[in-house]
Amino acid sequence: MGAVKSLFWFRGNHPAEEPQAARDGEAAEAQAAPAQEEPEGEAGEASGVGTSQVGHKRKASPEGHPAKVPRKKMAQAESRAIDESLFLRDENSDVKICAFEEEWCLHRAYLCRSGYFASMFSGAWLETNMNTIEMLMPDKNIDRESFHKTLGYLYTNSITIPPYRVIAYLATASMLQLDEIIQQCEEIMKVSVNVDTVCNFYYNAENYGVVSIRYICHQWFLDNLMIRQNSELLRGIGLDLMKELIASSDLLVIGVEIDVYTTLKKWMFLHLEPTWSGSQGALLTAADLYFDEYKNNSDGTPFLETDQGRAFGPVFQQLRLSYIICDLLSARIIEQDALIPAIWLTPVYKEQWLTLIRAEQSRELGPAEIYMSEIRGSSMRCGGQLHADEPYSWTWSGFNFGWDLVVCYTNRRIVFRRSALNKSCGLSVSLLWQRRVIFRLRVISLDRTGKAVLRKDTGYHILCLRRHQELEVVDLEGQELTFPMYVACNFLYIPEESGPSQSGELSRSPRK
Repeated sequence: MGAVKSLFWFRGNHPAEEPQAARDGEAAEAQAAPAQEEPEGEAGEASGVGTSQVGHKRKASPEGHPAKVPRKKMAQAESRAIDESLFLRDENSDVKICAFEEEWCLHRAYLCRSGYFASMFSGAWLETNMNTIEMLMPDKNIDRESFHKTLGYLYTNSITIPPYRVIAYLATASMLQLDEIIQQCEEIMKVSVNVDTVCNFYYNAENYGVVSIRYICHQWFLDNLMIRQNSELLRGIGLDLMKELIASSDLLVIGVEIDVYTTLKKWMFLHLEPTWSGSQGALLTAADLYFDEYKNNSDGTPFLETDQGRAFGPVFQQLRLSYIICDLLSARIIEQDALIPAIWLTPVYKEQWLTLIRAEQSRELGPAEIYMSEIRGSSMRCGGQLHADEPYSWTWSGFNFGWDLVVCYTNRRIVFRRSALNKSCGLSVSLLWQRRVIFRLRVISLDRTGKAVLRKDTGYHILCLRRHQELEVVDLEGQELTFPMYVACNFLYIPEESGPSQSGELSRSPRK
């Protein structure tokens, strides 16, 4: 076996008292090579100091003058060398560990640095007084290499963890209750989250209780799901996690709600056909063909009501359907796919029609107060991408509801402007002189791994604009901008019905 070396040295992790085997070894070394310190300034034989002389002679510096070597530092190096020797050479072993069809002849004093072994050797366990311990590994993430290197850490207090092997070491350290290695794994994972690792890191962080990594991965999903997806990423996201992501108002939606639906359709197809392989560009076509074939061979039952599709229903229920069916093309896609049951859609069509009438015919200008519980579940999610630091503007047609809102990026500022001039805003731009809307705007730039390098969030505010009026929402002057840059918005145009007094003419009973 080769020597165990490390890129990281943990401080303060040695036990208060060195194990007896280490002290005996150090005493033996001291007797074999008594300290002989030479007078300062005298040229010495330091350039070839042997192991037994470490800490007792001084090396010559590059200028030819003897350089002092701190005794404490040399003593630590000597102690580590002795500890490493004990691990590798099995000297004075008093316990044998058997795992992975291999044997390690070790020392209880060192093993007790692990909470797992300390409990085993000090309690009323069957293994407490046994000299040979057979260990079964219930965790499939633990392998022979990570187990061997972690045992070596108990002797040397140092370990090298390759980033691509971090889960094996996290699993081993969690079993052996070694907080220092768990912390090291956590630091490695923090800087290694990307499209290839995020699913693996998320679920293992959940399994091993590494809360900070779970949070980082969850935020990565919210920022990147809609813009950095590939087949492996979509396959790796389970039902519960996808349900959380689709329900969140923090999901970075670049486009509109129908794009969220399209993502779910591809995701569901990949879970139903896990062996499918093809390019990212061919994925949506393959999904459409799969569900078309089902529709042609079915009795008309929507896919999400079948035995195959029922498990995905709770995820699709998180879609904000009211922002899909108000656009003609999007509504046709939903009807043609026949994935979503009509019983879900009919109430949404009714509510959306009443909302449109309220926007145009009631005396309401829009929401007057912000209720976070209402906004989080019902705000419209949409966004755009800025490819360069150049003027750009856009609208979201189909979501007007009396609101001819244009979003402009110019001179490093983002401005809301109420103006339908020269813009395609659909067919029902409101003529009302003033409107209110609850909005939140986020500006996000991501590096090549998907980590946010710029994040600005306005929070939720009420915007009130007259026709042709504008409002500066975000000023990015002085910020170091990275493109592409994403602008994500949440809008709530119409408040929930709270009683007859708010619904104007619509609340009156018909006359007989």
